[in-house]
Amino acid sequence: MIPSNFEYFAPKSVPEALSLLNKYQEDVKVLAGGHSLLPQMKLRLAAPKYVVDIGRIPGLAYIKEADGKISIGALTTHYALESSALLKQKCPLLSETAAAIGDVQVRNRGTIGGSLVHADPAADWPAAVLALNAELKVIGKSGERTIKAEDFFVEMMTTAIQPTELLTEIRIPQLPARTGSTYLKMHQKASGFAIVGVAARVTLDANQVCQEVSIGITGVTSKAYRAKSVEAELRGKKLDSAAIKQAAQKATDGIEALADLHASSEYRSHLSRVYTRRALEAALSRVK
Repeated sequence: MIPSNFEYFAPKSVPEALSLLNKYQEDVKVLAGGHSLLPQMKLRLAAPKYVVDIGRIPGLAYIKEADGKISIGALTTHYALESSALLKQKCPLLSETAAAIGDVQVRNRGTIGGSLVHADPAADWPAAVLALNAELKVIGKSGERTIKAEDFFVEMMTTAIQPTELLTEIRIPQLPARTGSTYLKMHQKASGFAIVGVAARVTLDANQVCQEVSIGITGVTSKAYRAKSVEAELRGKKLDSAAIKQAAQKATDGIEALADLHASSEYRSHLSRVYTRRALEAALSRVK
């Protein structure tokens, strides 16, 4: 399929990109790595009159640690995150999530920022940033603001970013000592997208009691979400297989699971419970 006609811009700076977004508003789409927007355009699910390619803007691809946080530029590719020595040491959940995305070609071109803003309900990154309590920095004509990951995903393929704003950075708070994490998913064989994906992070105190836990789930409903009922069930308890299995039954509390050709609503709900249990057990086993 051929996209409908559009006008293409390749700004060389963030201010230049913001000027174009402010000028064309609802008629413009931002292009980063291209693995989210271009397939939609080819199928004419998206038909923007203008495309702003931010891929040539310098300084938006990086992974660095400062002031107790890991900062990631929006144009950082999945492969850069997968192979980062810093992340493997300080935040392995991110490198593990990146490694689970698509194939090597997709990981070499796709970006974390593009995936997050696209907000596909079956994408992997939303679950990870939710579990890590990430903050997302966006810049617009009025300046910059920070959005908590929990507030970022509004609905299917809809985020809290305004049409005149750009996502420029993802910030991950430093993980406490005695923290373990993982990302597990059942994926579609052809695309690699999650039928169900679960990111889990567990922190224990010196007495092996769950001090903090956060669980991000993707693929189940119209947007990624925090499994707060599961978290509340585990917080303050000594974690073992029985406690985790019982809590995981609440993985879809208050959630209407989607049904499609890959899985019925009932099966997706079942998978959510199974993968929540597995992810929590794996995260617990990695606590040091």
